[in-house]
Amino acid sequence: MVGNIPTKKINKMINKEGSTQAPTRHPIDFNHPDFLNEKSLDSEMRRVFDICHGCRRCFNLCDSFPKLFDMIDKSKNEDVESLSSDEFTPVVDACTLCDMCFMTKCPYVPPHEFNLDFPHLMLRYRAFQKKKNKLPKVPSQLAQIDRNGKIGVIFSGILNSLSNIKNKFLRKILELITGIDKRVKLPLYNSETFSTYFKNNNFKNVEISKKDRKVVIYSTCFVNFNKKSTGVAALKVLKKNGVEVQEAYPGCCGMPFLEQADLPKVVEQAKKVSKDLIKWIDKGYRVITLTASCGLMLKFEWPLLLPHDQNIKKLSKNTSDIDEYIVDIANKEGVADGLQEIDGGVTVHHACHARAQNMGNKARDMLKLIPNIKIDVVERCAGHGGTFGVMKETHNLALKVGKPTAKQIKNKNNKYMASDCPLAGKHLKQLEQDTKISNDETLHPIELLAKAYNL
Repeated sequence: MVGNIPTKKINKMINKEGSTQAPTRHPIDFNHPDFLNEKSLDSEMRRVFDICHGCRRCFNLCDSFPKLFDMIDKSKNEDVESLSSDEFTPVVDACTLCDMCFMTKCPYVPPHEFNLDFPHLMLRYRAFQKKKNKLPKVPSQLAQIDRNGKIGVIFSGILNSLSNIKNKFLRKILELITGIDKRVKLPLYNSETFSTYFKNNNFKNVEISKKDRKVVIYSTCFVNFNKKSTGVAALKVLKKNGVEVQEAYPGCCGMPFLEQADLPKVVEQAKKVSKDLIKWIDKGYRVITLTASCGLMLKFEWPLLLPHDQNIKKLSKNTSDIDEYIVDIANKEGVADGLQEIDGGVTVHHACHARAQNMGNKARDMLKLIPNIKIDVVERCAGHGGTFGVMKETHNLALKVGKPTAKQIKNKNNKYMASDCPLAGKHLKQLEQDTKISNDETLHPIELLAKAYNL
C-alpha cells in the first residue's frame, strides 16, 4: 500500500504511461485542513516518491531526484517504505521550483490518474516546514523585496561597493552573519527606480501609432530596483512600434515569498498588485511583464492560489511577456522598420519560468526579427532558483546544476547571451570564470532588439 493506493494497482498504473491530453494543474488549496496535516502530507510524499522511484525519468533535471533515488537504493529494502520521514527534507531542499519536471519530463501529471505535481508537493512540504519554524530566517528577509529595494536604491552607491565580490573582507563578514555565499555576485541596485525613470522620460511617441495598442508595463521588482536597462529597452522598443505605454509598479509579484512557502503573503501581494493593474485593463491596456518569473506568477501561479478571484482571472488573460507581445505585433501588423544587424551571434537561454508559461520560445522568435542574426538556443535550468543560488548552504548545488548549462552556452561560441530570467543570466554569466562563456554581458532579449534598432 502506498498512500491510499494498493501496490498492485500502482504497478499496473505505471504501465499506463503518459496521457493524450494536455497537462493541467489543480488549484493549490492551502487552506484545506489536510494541506499542512503531517500524516496526510507524509502519505502523499510517499505515494509520489514511490511513483518517481519506479519511473526515474527526471534523474538528470536537478539534485532532488538523484538524492531521492540514492536514498531509496541505499535503504534497507530498497523502497520508499524503508525511508524515514526525516529523510525527505534533503530532497525538498534541493528543489528550486523550476517546474521543469512537471512541464517537460513527468508522464504522470494531471489529467493522468496518478495526479503528480512534484514542484507543488515540494511547496506544500516547505509550507509545513514554515509552520514548524524549520525554514532559515535570512531567505525570508531577502524575500522582502520592496523594503530591501527601496533602501538599496537610496543607498545604491554605498551598498553596491560594499557587496562587491572583490570586497573579500566585508563579503566574508556578510557570509558569517547572513549565510550569503561570499562567492556570489549579488545584483546591483539602480541609482533610480525604473518607475522614476519612466515618469521623467515617457514623452510623446516619436512614431505615429497605427496599431491602436495600449500597454502598461508592470516593471517587476528586479527591473524597478536592480536592472533598469531592461525597462528602458522595453519602453523604447514599444514606443518605436507606435504603442501607447504606461507604467505601474504596485509591488512585488510575490515569487520570493512563494519560494519561502509563505502562501498567505503571496496571496496578499496578488490582491494588492491585481487591484492596481485591473484598473489599467478596464481602460483598455494590456499588462506587460519584463521578467519570466513575474509573468509566470500573474498568468499561472496566482490563479492556482486564488481560483475564484475574478480580478486574478481577468489579469491572467490580459497579461503578456514583453517578448510575447512584440512577436504578436510582428505577426499581426509587422514591426517598425529600422532593425539592423548586430555584431555577433546570440545564445538564447530559454529560462525555466519562461518555458513554464506555455507560450513557446518567444525570445528566440522575437530575435529572429533582427536581420541575418545567428541564434542558438539552450534549454536547460541555470540552477539559481532565487535565494537557492545565493545562500552558502545551497550555492554549490546551484553551481552543479548550472555548469552543464554554462558549458552548452560556451560551446555555441556566440558574442551575446540573452535570458528572460535576470537571476539565471547573472548566475550563468558568473560561471564564465569556470567555463569561459564567450559574450560581453547577459542581456534581456528586449535589450538586443533595442540595440538592433539603435535605441
